[in-house]
Amino acid sequence: YGIFNASYASLKLSNNDLNDETLLASGYGKTIGLARLFFKVEDYYSSYFEIEKVQPKLFKRNIYEGGYTKNLEVSFNSEKKEATVNNIKKGTTDIISTKNNVQDLISSLYYLRKNFSADEIKEGDFFTINMFYDSKNRELALKYLGKETIRTKYGKIECLKLMPATNRSRIFKGEGSITIWLTNDENKIPIRVQADLLVGSIKADLNEYSGIVSPLLIKQK
Repeated sequence: YGIFNASYASLKLSNNDLNDETLLASGYGKTIGLARLFFKVEDYYSSYFEIEKVQPKLFKRNIYEGGYTKNLEVSFNSEKKEATVNNIKKGTTDIISTKNNVQDLISSLYYLRKNFSADEIKEGDFFTINMFYDSKNRELALKYLGKETIRTKYGKIECLKLMPATNRSRIFKGEGSITIWLTNDENKIPIRVQADLLVGSIKADLNEYSGIVSPLLIKQK
């Protein structure tokens, strides 16, 4: 946040005990240092999704953000186009209709990486994902801004630049507030995310990686 390291986030992909046709993406985020003293964040996410189509089966969200908590488990039934939302904190269960090819918050990233192709989209056009989040169907539209070479800790890397459509809120300034850079290679790793807030800005850079499909295409150290 600004010049300070305020948080840490990780995302790990692994096999799981659900079945052999799914993968587990485990996400974890927390504030660190002085930021943790002022605003403690401890977020856990789990997404079980079918490998071939990147189709979510089970999504778990357990978060603590400055005293605000939420603990949800969402089971997806793609055939019935339904999501069963188990609100563990409130002790309630709801069944909500979903859209075609629905994704959860975490599986959306893997869906994007698998299906987005710069050869099939023009600069300025949108790549849309049907996302189910916070018990609601939301359309996530990402504007393709073209290719850009950025300087990273690994060297200069050519990236695909995307901008999610955002509205002004109590956190974000509005349209164009968030920008995502994915490596323009087989991996499509999110190597940088930048957000302009109402007060200040946040930049998240990739700090460590392992188990990727192919080496990063580094133009210059």
